[in-house]
Amino acid sequence: MKIKCLIVDDEELALNVLENYISTLPSLQLVGKCENALEAISFLHNNEVDLLFLDLNMPELSGLDMLKTLSDPPLVILTTAYSEFALESYEYGVVDYLLKPIKLERFIKSVNKVVQMMRVSEKKPDDQKQGDLGFLFIKEDQTSYNVAFNDVFYVEAYGNYLKIHTHEKSYVTRETMQHLVESLPESVFLRIHKSYIINLGKVVKIYGNTLHLNDVEIPIGTTYKSELLKRLK
Repeated sequence: MKIKCLIVDDEELALNVLENYISTLPSLQLVGKCENALEAISFLHNNEVDLLFLDLNMPELSGLDMLKTLSDPPLVILTTAYSEFALESYEYGVVDYLLKPIKLERFIKSVNKVVQMMRVSEKKPDDQKQGDLGFLFIKEDQTSYNVAFNDVFYVEAYGNYLKIHTHEKSYVTRETMQHLVESLPESVFLRIHKSYIINLGKVVKIYGNTLHLNDVEIPIGTTYKSELLKRLK
């Protein structure tokens, strides 16, 4: 499933940055770019849009004024160089508020919020398919990576670091287990030991207090086992 996106911004640089960021995530599809609110309103009347990246400061009609005109707006992430409108913007039910210049890591976190909201809104969600949509932003040494949730098998505590095991490779990043738990969708991932988080969709079998992910065996902590069995049912 692709999330159909529309960018509304009167600055060419901002349009290009967001277009580039959207192109890096396979779960997003750019369906249009508009340079002002009036053009965007017309576009929304004639096209299906799931997510709107909306600038606040535009000529003729501001982003917030535009939202007031929409009876059934798509999910909205606001973009602006001014932080003073943040509190007011949340009164309109926006998903997030991005301050320019927008960093890729912050952009991905906003998109992940959208994925979570879309999952909750589904009447009969397929959690594993929804897990395909989100991405984890991993910093290893001087390099940053976007890793799809569905590519992650498990996470392992590694001293003061975490080792994130995926289909392709393992990443070592300086991160805390608790912070990562809060960043991952709970419908797809579960902590089963003080030192391990696993992707529920990758579980092959459980034998005693050991969980098998293909050829990998992971211990199950006593305090975590009941929740694991409950979730797998």
